[in-house]
Amino acid sequence: MFAGLATNVVFGLLRSAVLVAAVQAATGDSIGDYDIAATITYVWLGQGLLTFVGVWGDVSLSERIRSGDVVVDLYRPWNLQAALMAGDIGRAGYTALSRLVPPIAVGALFFPFRWPSWQTLPWFAVSAVLAVFVSFGMRFLINSTAFWLLDNRGVLSVYAISGGLLCGLVIPLSFFPDWARTLLWWTPFPAILQSPIDVFLEHGSTWSVLGHQALWAVLLFLFGRWVFSRAVRKVVVQGG
Repeated sequence: MFAGLATNVVFGLLRSAVLVAAVQAATGDSIGDYDIAATITYVWLGQGLLTFVGVWGDVSLSERIRSGDVVVDLYRPWNLQAALMAGDIGRAGYTALSRLVPPIAVGALFFPFRWPSWQTLPWFAVSAVLAVFVSFGMRFLINSTAFWLLDNRGVLSVYAISGGLLCGLVIPLSFFPDWARTLLWWTPFPAILQSPIDVFLEHGSTWSVLGHQALWAVLLFLFGRWVFSRAVRKVVVQGG
């Protein structure tokens, strides 16, 4: 936990330096709706949220499918998707205190930080929770590809590389061209990280952002259930 937190802070310092330099070089000391204070806030919120929402997630389900241990899970009297979601909610609750709050505190103490109005903070919490659901839905689908692939580590690697860029972790989506930004908001990726940051910074309509997140959370859960039901019609375990 402490090693991960230290890594978050170090990368927060590096990202702050790079993005602030980019904003200062822009006309009017801003890019889109991001001035220096908003950029600093974006960086430290992102550093805290990336573990909370599970941007890259884990590969435990993929490993259990590949090893055949998932057969034991299928024998249990539960809904595996719901059980994994419950575990992910518990993980997010733990990281809220250990990995979300400390980076935000560092950013607020040592850098120009932009706080929203107090009425916005509860909606930020709602948006962060919805981001966990969307992220889980994406990770469940990616991990489920192991049912059909002998080894899905390639798929996981592509998702890890592209997901950070498309969800707004590497740079704010406002830095993208208009056509790319519009296209991305038709996908679930912004709902994983950019959406709670937008709510916190009070960029755009809060209700539109929350509606976008809620829609993708439901769609991904239902699609994940359908994919899983197709996968378990016939499960072939290597070695037996």
